[in-house]
Amino acid sequence: MATPINNLMNQTSVNKDVITDQSVTTNDWQDWRALTQARIAIGRVGAALPTQEVLNFGLAHAQACDAIHTPLDVDLLTHQLEQRNWQVERVHSQAATQGDSRETYLRRPDLGRQLALECKETFLQKHSHQASLAYDLVFMVGDGLSSLAVQTQVVPLLDALKTFLNPNLAIAPIFIAQQARVALGDAVGELVNAKMVVVFIGERPGLSAADSLGIYMTYAPKIGKKDAERNCISNIRPGGLSSRAAAFKLNWLIEQAFERQVTGVNLKDESDNLLKIAEMSKVIG
Repeated sequence: MATPINNLMNQTSVNKDVITDQSVTTNDWQDWRALTQARIAIGRVGAALPTQEVLNFGLAHAQACDAIHTPLDVDLLTHQLEQRNWQVERVHSQAATQGDSRETYLRRPDLGRQLALECKETFLQKHSHQASLAYDLVFMVGDGLSSLAVQTQVVPLLDALKTFLNPNLAIAPIFIAQQARVALGDAVGELVNAKMVVVFIGERPGLSAADSLGIYMTYAPKIGKKDAERNCISNIRPGGLSSRAAAFKLNWLIEQAFERQVTGVNLKDESDNLLKIAEMSKVIG
């Protein structure tokens, strides 16, 4: 006969002392936590994690899930951009044409790289009065894997970028793309006959950051471009690379890409050297 659960509990020795902060054994790296949001030096209580760290982990996991599954508020983003005198076009990938579009997007990355045929046809029909389309630059904003990143980071970044961009560039309308992967930008760039495409996209959320934005830029975009032909700026968020610093880097890369007519592994980001020179000038006076 099985022993009643109450008897088992009574036979078990339980330490009823309240676990306090003093119960946590700290790690030698404790001081480094002030410099990063990464989960380091979290300490222990006996052989277990501290309760607060377990709760923090659960919260971070929930925030990451929300970032992935919460739809981008396209109406709000469109309104914010139009208020700043940007023209906006809305498109979606082939993944968005499926029944459960988000589930399809997550399981079929290939469909997220393809522009939906109806979007292409609608755009060409809308601009059929133009003899030919030709732009220096086109921006695409894709929801990617974190709508939170796009919703919070793109507008401040574009505001900062405007202060650096060459005013003589012919810039296409901004494309807001749903269920988008990075390579969808190549299809957009090819559609508008742009010399360069810059993609702003939500990065895969981790357990220390769910709001990180990435930038991918490609010279002479066309369908089939390889990842090695792109430059990337990542970790744009309040706890990482600031909007202004990212805008400075992006503008430097845009200028160099046009000058050298190349992006990717053949274009190294050396914009930090200019920042160092500027800082040295301040020190020297």
